[in-house]
Amino acid sequence: MSTLPLLLQIVIACLLGGILSIAAAALVMFGLPKKWLGFTVSFSTGLLLATATLHLLPEALESGLTPHDVFPLLLAGILAFFALEKFALWRHSHGANDTHPDEHVCEDHTHDHHHAHGGETISILVGDSFHNLTDGLLIAAAFLADPALGWATTLAIIAHEVPQEAGDFAILLAAGWRRARALFWNGMSSLTALAGGVIGYFALESALDWVPYILTIAAASFLYIAVADLMPRLKREQSAIGWHGLLLAAGIAVVVFGRAHGH
Repeated sequence: MSTLPLLLQIVIACLLGGILSIAAAALVMFGLPKKWLGFTVSFSTGLLLATATLHLLPEALESGLTPHDVFPLLLAGILAFFALEKFALWRHSHGANDTHPDEHVCEDHTHDHHHAHGGETISILVGDSFHNLTDGLLIAAAFLADPALGWATTLAIIAHEVPQEAGDFAILLAAGWRRARALFWNGMSSLTALAGGVIGYFALESALDWVPYILTIAAASFLYIAVADLMPRLKREQSAIGWHGLLLAAGIAVVVFGRAHGH
C-alpha cells in the first residue's frame, strides 16, 4: 500500500492519466501504424469490462449498498450516458476505425461523411474537457474507497482515453490545425481531470456515504463505453482477430491479477 497522502495520489493519477493518454495517442497518430490503435481498443475493452464488473461494482456492494440499490442506479447511469452523448454533452466516439491514413477523419458511421469545421472543433474540446472532469471525479471516488481500486480505475481510464484522444487529434488536424496546436489544446483539456480529482476529493471526503454511488456511476460509464463504443469497433475489424481476442483477454487478466493482489 502506498504511503503517499491520498490527495497526492489522486493528483498524480489524474496528471498521469492526462499526460500518458495524450502522449500515447500522439505517438499513435504521428508515428506508429494505425493498426496499433485497434489493438489498444481491444485491450481497453477488456480493462473496462473487468474493472466495472470485478472491481467497481463489488466495491460498491461491499461498501453497504444492496443489489436493489446498485443495479437500478447502474441502469440509470447507462441510460444517462447514452442521453448525454446523444445530445453531445458527453462524447466518446471517433477512434481506431474512424481515421484514414491521410489523418483526415470521418464522422461516426451513422452520420453523413464530412470533415470537421470550427464549431465542431470547439465542441470537441468542450466535450472532452467535461469528460475528463468526470474522469477525475471518478478517480477521486475510487481512491477514497481503496487506493488499489483508484490505481486500477486510473489504468482503465488511461487505456480507453488513447483511442478517444487519437480520434480528437484526427478531427482537429482535419479542421486545419497544426500538430503542435492540436497537441497543446488536447493537453489543456486533459487538465480538467486534475480539477475533477481535487474537487471530488474535498467534496466526497466529507460525504463518504456517496462514494459507493459514484463507483456505481463509474461502472456504468465503463460498461457504456465498452459496449456502445469499443465493442462495435472490434466487430468491424477485418484482420488479426486472434490478436484482438488475446489483448481483450489480457485486459481482463490485468484486472483479475490486480484484484487478487489488492486485497
